[in-house]
Amino acid sequence: MARPLWSGAISFGLVTIPTKIISATEDHSIHFRRVHLEDLGRVRTRKVCELDEKELTQGEIGKGYEVSKDEVVQVTDRELEEMPLPTAKAIEIVAFVDAGSIDPVRIGDSYYLGADGQVAAKPYTLLRQALERSDKVAIAKWAWHGRERLGLLQVREGAIVLHAMHWPDEVRSPESLAPRPVELEESEIEQAVQLAESMTTDDLTQFRDRYHDALEELIAAKSEGKEPEPAETGAAGESGQVMDLMAALNASVTAAKEKRGENGEDATVHEIRPRKKSPAKKPAAKKSTAKKTASSKTTKKRSAS
Repeated sequence: MARPLWSGAISFGLVTIPTKIISATEDHSIHFRRVHLEDLGRVRTRKVCELDEKELTQGEIGKGYEVSKDEVVQVTDRELEEMPLPTAKAIEIVAFVDAGSIDPVRIGDSYYLGADGQVAAKPYTLLRQALERSDKVAIAKWAWHGRERLGLLQVREGAIVLHAMHWPDEVRSPESLAPRPVELEESEIEQAVQLAESMTTDDLTQFRDRYHDALEELIAAKSEGKEPEPAETGAAGESGQVMDLMAALNASVTAAKEKRGENGEDATVHEIRPRKKSPAKKPAAKKSTAKKTASSKTTKKRSAS
C-alpha cells in the first residue's frame, strides 16, 4: 500500500468523511545522474549566492518574490502558515455537475481517496453511491502545497478518485492554433470515420512504453560490458513529399484491419481523382487501386469503340 500523501476530511454538506490521499499513479521513469565523464563521479548542484558567491546551507535559504528588477520581498514560512486557508485539512464539495461537462484539458494529476478508519466507512459509501446513482461528479476545493486548488471527485472501481483541476484562468485559449478554413470532400470524412472505427479498442492495457523497455535493455547491456544492439526505427516518409490524403486514409484503413486480423475485403476503396503534380512526386498507388483504374479505362475504350 502506498504511503498517504495527505490526511483530512471530505466535507459533504453536513457530512464529514475522514479520508487520506494516496497517489493513483506510479512513476516508472528511468532517472539519470549527472556525472563527470572522465571518472563517472557524481556532479551535484551547488547553492551559491550570486552576490557574494558563498555556498549556502538549506537553513540559509528562504523565499522571496521579485516585485521588480531591483526589489525582492522576503516571505517567511511562518507568514505562509498563518495565511487564511479554510480548506487546509478539508476537501470541501461545493457543487455537482454532469460528468460529461468537464473539459479534459482542465484535469491534472489523480489521487485515490481512502476511507480513514471504520468511522468513515458509512459516509464514504454514501458519497460513492450518490455519485454512481446520479451519474454526476463533485467539484471541490482543497489545499495542496500551500495553495487552494480545485478538484473533481468521481468513482473508479468502488473507490473515490480526486482529480486536481486547473482554475479557469489557467487554461490557455487554443483559438490562435486552429488552421485556416479548408474544404473537405464527404468521402474523405467518411474514410476518416472508418479509420477511427477500425482502430477502436476497449483494451488500453495492450500499450507499453517501448522507449522505457529499450532503455532498460540498453542499461542492462552496458552494465554487463556488452555492446548494445542498434534499435530498430520505423520507416520515415520521404522529406518534402506530400501524400494524397485519400490514398493515405485508404492505406491506413487497410493496415488497421490487417492488424486486427481482418482481411480488409469490405474496406471501401475510392478512386483517387488525378491532381496536377510534378513527375518526380507521383505517389505510389496500391495494387488494388491500380487494377480498378485499369479496368475502368478498358471499359471506357470499349464503350467508345
